[in-house]
Amino acid sequence: MSTSKPTSSALRLPVADLLRRPGAARELGLAVPLPRLGNGVAELPDGATVRIDGSLEQVADGIVVRATINAPWQAACSRCLRPVTGNVTVHVDELFEPVPLEGETYRLDDDVLDLEPLVRDALLLDLPAAPVCDPDCAGLCPSCGADRNEAPCECRNDDSDPRWAALRSLEL
Repeated sequence: MSTSKPTSSALRLPVADLLRRPGAARELGLAVPLPRLGNGVAELPDGATVRIDGSLEQVADGIVVRATINAPWQAACSRCLRPVTGNVTVHVDELFEPVPLEGETYRLDDDVLDLEPLVRDALLLDLPAAPVCDPDCAGLCPSCGADRNEAPCECRNDDSDPRWAALRSLEL
């Protein structure tokens, strides 16, 4: 008989009751703050409340977590650098087992299921890589740096690269 380790976080859930009853299930509803988490472009603000709703189900290999994870994010617009915010929502179906397969399943530690690695992985993979404040954002002028959303600049936008000039004269 294994003894239950004390949970030190709201994401560490005691699951001894599920492990003792084959096919048992339990609803999951958590709202927990997470420390700052980001992908280098977008990030969850420090202490942002992450909502996790779903279920835990005992299966032969361990426990399956089926849930929807929702969290706020913030970033700078990839075109004009204005602050941008949004929500990321991701659905997960993951297996927790005593001997996890590297990169495929998560560790079930005795009678405790730690959701933090799953939540972090799911959110990091779903944060936007190039957030924009508006799909029609005109961005910054590459020459003078003016915000083209506020007013057009007087810069000449010559997108031609002189290194390709010889190829333009070819007739194909």
